[in-house]
Amino acid sequence: MVATHKISIHNTPASRLPSVDFSNLPFGKVYTDHMLIADYHHGAWQSVRIVPYGHISISPASPALHYGQSIFEGMKAYRNERGEALVFRPLDNWKRLNRSAERMCLPEVPEELFMQGLQTLIELDRNWIPDVPGSSLYIRPFLFSADEYIGIRPSENFTFMIILSPVGPYYSTPVKVCIETHFTRAVRGGTGYAKAGGNYGGAIYPAKLAQDRGYHQLIWTDGIEHKYVEESGTMNVMFVKENSLITPALNDSILAGITRDSVIQMARYWNMPVEERKISVEELINGLRDHSITEAFGAGTAATIAHIELIGYEGTDYHLPPVEKRDFSNRVLLALDEIKRGHAPDPFGWVHLF
Repeated sequence: MVATHKISIHNTPASRLPSVDFSNLPFGKVYTDHMLIADYHHGAWQSVRIVPYGHISISPASPALHYGQSIFEGMKAYRNERGEALVFRPLDNWKRLNRSAERMCLPEVPEELFMQGLQTLIELDRNWIPDVPGSSLYIRPFLFSADEYIGIRPSENFTFMIILSPVGPYYSTPVKVCIETHFTRAVRGGTGYAKAGGNYGGAIYPAKLAQDRGYHQLIWTDGIEHKYVEESGTMNVMFVKENSLITPALNDSILAGITRDSVIQMARYWNMPVEERKISVEELINGLRDHSITEAFGAGTAATIAHIELIGYEGTDYHLPPVEKRDFSNRVLLALDEIKRGHAPDPFGWVHLF
């Protein structure tokens, strides 16, 4: 058990806050004054502390560097009209972090450490939460092996950290994606359902090839036959077909997105039919050709809802209707934003007040 009074706090000698232009925030390049660190040694979490944001010391023999023994999460905080911090579904991120930890042979992070550490850190850097429309405070918890050992075996020492970053929109325009049928993000039995660093490192090269051709991201397909849609680069992928919301059913090669789950719950709350099932590339392309698929979007923490402008496949780009004509994705984006910022009731109990 880790209580708040056991978190030592070392304040920064000089805040960088006055130098930040909150009207022009890039994503993931600006960080707050402090960060949380906790060490795992001899089977227990210890030395929980908040220190000034900065570089950390790590052994060059760490398995995190050599074998990718690292996991992470992503969530956001918002400022309401009273200046309070609202964090969206943090307990769900904590649960998913521990599912990833189990898969990657990392220790479980106790709820008390995760939540109280997060609350203390946000209280300290509360003034970094932007109040510019479309902006938020991005929260990045992560956990990695801190062993000093080059060898393939479960580690014994670990580091858990949380850093904070004020951000603007992840995508400023609707995205162009293409269907990937050669490279593979994840396969059944692998680590696709875990938020493991290596899943994303291996995706950079094929994503770059797509970006060189004018696309923003990929739509990944299954790693066996490349016949079924799985997810997009940093998001789960969802479609509106004949007034139903359809999305690939979860399996161990697809990340269980918290925004994905939020969208599904909202749709059901509005009595919209929802289908979580296999979606073949053939069905998707036919739906784009005959216009039975009227909306396509990505759902993820960074972007919340990223409208998909077009989908490329085998040299042809299939355009979706204009964004302003998309009833469901615009409605759910607005509804989630209103709940996250405390502007609308939260019937699901998603928002935590810090």
